[in-house]
Amino acid sequence: MERMQQEPIIPSPIQDDPPFSLTHELQRLFLQFKQALLHWKLWTGMMVIGMILGLIYSFIKPVTYQAKTVFVVEESKSVGGGSLMSALAGQFGVDIGNLSGASGILAGDNVLQLLKSEQLIKKTLLSWYDSTNNSTLADEYARLYQLSDKWKKKFPQLQSFAVLRKGASRLEDSLLKKIIERHIQKELSVAKPDKKLGFFEMNVTMRGEVLSVLFSQRLLKTATDFYIETKTKRLLTNVQRLQNKADSLLYMLNRKTYSAADANRLLLDVNPVYSNPEVSAEISSRDKVLQGTIYAEILKNLEISKTSLIQETPTVQLVDEPVYPLKNNAWLWWEGLFFGAILGAALGIGIGVIGLSGNQVIG
Repeated sequence: MERMQQEPIIPSPIQDDPPFSLTHELQRLFLQFKQALLHWKLWTGMMVIGMILGLIYSFIKPVTYQAKTVFVVEESKSVGGGSLMSALAGQFGVDIGNLSGASGILAGDNVLQLLKSEQLIKKTLLSWYDSTNNSTLADEYARLYQLSDKWKKKFPQLQSFAVLRKGASRLEDSLLKKIIERHIQKELSVAKPDKKLGFFEMNVTMRGEVLSVLFSQRLLKTATDFYIETKTKRLLTNVQRLQNKADSLLYMLNRKTYSAADANRLLLDVNPVYSNPEVSAEISSRDKVLQGTIYAEILKNLEISKTSLIQETPTVQLVDEPVYPLKNNAWLWWEGLFFGAILGAALGIGIGVIGLSGNQVIG
């Protein structure tokens, strides 16, 4: 019996994927695009629909106005040894404040956060909108953004935000906080265009042209007043204290001057045997000289403190401020037609290409 020999099993060859060809892919995409153009009814209809929607959007789109303010902060400079030393040197024409820089709330990039402070924005929004003192900036903001009617339907007890000027109110305060959060996130931007320069740019974008300008101006003024009051509070208190002392000493010195004059006049008519009038005149004259010396020192310290207060007070200089008419983002009717047509045509062609690709895959 012959031994049967088994033939070896030869595996079938693995078919490799065809190599990737950029030219082939571009040709395929061009062919699909060309075939999509054949469906001109589809993308033409989409273009017409896009034009109609773009035209409608150009009319119903809310118009916002941008108030741009550019300012520079001139920060005071001081050195070790205190501002009084710098003020004293300034009386002799020597400016030792330029020897080193100083940092403060409005120094450097801190201004970016200060102008976004919720407390300062709240104070600005609660300022009066006009001279009638009937509504605040917050009330005008709620009216322009159609928030007043919606809130009054939900909260019938809602009053004007002006009540917050007199005291706390939970409902009005919570609604005002919503306005502040929305404003900080979307409508207020503070930037430093060039890090090497000290210029700051603040943009306020709101639906009301007057509201944008008023809010921009008052927010900057509120932040500036807050900083000046905070930084110069100690020096201002010292100036007021020295001024009160100087006024009191001047009053006492004037009284002592009249008293010394009366004592000297009595010496002309006094009996030489009695020495009391001479002693009284001497004491009055001595007290007058002493009070005059103290008054002179107080005046010197007062002038030094005033000079120091002037040097420590920063200056915020406006470079560019909002000017009417403000820049707005309103769309013209032809812009709505143009962008709507482009968007509609692109969407129609895209749908055609996707449809052809799907048919090829199914096939």
